Amino acid sequence: MKLSVTTLAGASAGTVEVSDEVFGLEPRIDILHRMVRYQLAKRQAGTHQAQERSTINRTTKKMFKQKGTGRARHGSAKAPQFRGGGRAFGPIARSHAHDLPKKVRLLALKHALSAKAKESQIVVLDKAEIDAPKTKALKETFGKLGLQNALIIGGAELQDNFLLASRAIPDIDVLPVQGINVYDILRREKLVLTQAALEALSQRFAG
Repeated sequence: MKLSVTTLAGASAGTVEVSDEVFGLEPRIDILHRMVRYQLAKRQAGTHQAQERSTINRTTKKMFKQKGTGRARHGSAKAPQFRGGGRAFGPIARSHAHDLPKKVRLLALKHALSAKAKESQIVVLDKAEIDAPKTKALKETFGKLGLQNALIIGGAELQDNFLLASRAIPDIDVLPVQGINVYDILRREKLVLTQAALEALSQRFAG
């Protein structure tokens, strides 16, 4: 499969050959869904914590004598049925992450790239570099390229000027190639790949 390469100025910079095994697959929704669930579950904080009976700072003295009061038997006031008592079966701090085989994760990335290629929503840039960190100028440049909602993947190192200028633009995400992921690809309308990113991806899938 061949993709056209463009510059930030909108000029043609030739074409680049990409693998059909990465960009030419028929997208599988089930694999993409599994990967998105995996990513969202992994980043969930899981810090919610309720006070249980064992963690309540309260006396453990028996509330009243066992017999002769006509009332139900009770021990500590830490019991859940009393005001100020511990919560029964409350949430505890835990990890929400679950396992997903590495092969499935790699396959999901291929299907996400193929989904964007099938929709003709991939833009290949020769390089993501600008002379000065000017947000207004870069926003106008993106507008001419039709990039109102996009994920931009650069090489292993991002240029500071480009990163600074783009971070204040709404609906534009910029990541180094090692940070590429299925969730961010799918949540943005267009996927912008630099030639350096394509080379790094080809090496990653070849390995």
